Amino acid sequence: MGGRSVDLRPRHGLPNVPAAPMRSRPSRRRIVAPRAAAKSDKNRVVITGQGIASVFGNDVDTFYNSLLEGKSGVGQITRFDASDFPTTFAAQIKDLDIEGLVDKKNARRYDDCILYSLISAKKALKDAGIEKGSEAFEKLDKTRSGVLIGSGMGGLTVFQDGVKNLVEKGYKKITPFFIPYAITNMGGALVAIETGFMGPNYSISTACATANYAFVAAANHIRKGEADIMLVGGSEAPIIPVGLGGFVACRALSSRSNEPEKASRPWDKGRDGFVMGEGAGVLVMESYEHAMERGANILAEYLGGAITCDAYHMTDPRADGLGVSTCIELAMKDAGIEKEQINYINAHATSTLVGDVAEVKAIKKVFTDMSHVKVNGTKSLIGHCLGAAGGLEAVATIQAIRTGWLHPTLNQDDLVDEVADIDTVPNEKKQHEVTAAISNSFGFGGHNSVVVFGPYKG
Repeated sequence: MGGRSVDLRPRHGLPNVPAAPMRSRPSRRRIVAPRAAAKSDKNRVVITGQGIASVFGNDVDTFYNSLLEGKSGVGQITRFDASDFPTTFAAQIKDLDIEGLVDKKNARRYDDCILYSLISAKKALKDAGIEKGSEAFEKLDKTRSGVLIGSGMGGLTVFQDGVKNLVEKGYKKITPFFIPYAITNMGGALVAIETGFMGPNYSISTACATANYAFVAAANHIRKGEADIMLVGGSEAPIIPVGLGGFVACRALSSRSNEPEKASRPWDKGRDGFVMGEGAGVLVMESYEHAMERGANILAEYLGGAITCDAYHMTDPRADGLGVSTCIELAMKDAGIEKEQINYINAHATSTLVGDVAEVKAIKKVFTDMSHVKVNGTKSLIGHCLGAAGGLEAVATIQAIRTGWLHPTLNQDDLVDEVADIDTVPNEKKQHEVTAAISNSFGFGGHNSVVVFGPYKG
């Protein structure tokens, strides 16, 4: 699950930056003309809100400015004593601010995975102008409003503590919240309970591809007319002893403990595994018609997406890259655009020996001309957030579209030959007007997912 590349052999988130603020651009022809010709406005899905819980806090602008600055969120683990582990670092959320979004009593009880889900979902609703209690919120048809927030592992802390109590003290010491707070669907369920959203609600769990799978599924609910609006994304809180120990055991993690901020280095010859991260990323996905009817501020457009399976190995990618390249092609087909219209890729790029190269080979199989395409790796700054990775990276992709700036890929010192002809946005941000972008997420089990976002053109 760590990104599909471990040695089994495995496979495998402040000060403002002056150049980053939003800027207006002259209107121009919508880049998705082929799609517009094939599909009516009833099939269009737009993004009207974003919410996060990240190593850089819970504010989207602060989060993206930190990425643009090239700020690393990786450091020594302080949540528990990791000194006996060969890896002692991660991109850990410290001093989590619940911002009054969660009742303090419940905040003490909830697993962090649930907390991150609630915080990011409520921030996304606020960003969309439909926070609970507002007039716009009250006008929503709750039976047509859904929640789809997935997780790769769910409430891992609750699970770890419950097993410990069972072994050391017996079953009577297991908390009655053990099962409810451990299962992967409870974050989204609690969001629905608090908001009254009665539409589609379930949890997808496809390892590190989880959030992207959720975006594809939610968009399909909207396109089929089953929902007007969906809160969608992924959440993960794995930085605890059992989470760290589990990935150490399968030899997935970097062991560069003396230089943790330099440990996540996609495509660099010195990479030696991924860095654990945590958090949540949630989008408000909405039908175009519904967004227009309520006068929503549209941030970007979800153009399409696809999912495939390698059907090959638990952790290794297919050597021929067929699963990933097919997924990219299907995502563009669903979006109704040609590959020439894609000029930015937010790569999965976990910093594993096998996975990084396999992804690049699959990308090149589709994009035979990479001269106009820039590719970066968000995980180099915020670690690999596992089931939440696609959620946080969707926010990074949408912010790139909105601001016209791409964040750097850190630690690009000695790159592998496979990316010699690719602009990986090494070490410093770059200005780039995104015409259409894809965001890749892959997970243990051979799960591939690709989503396509574009600027909203009306």
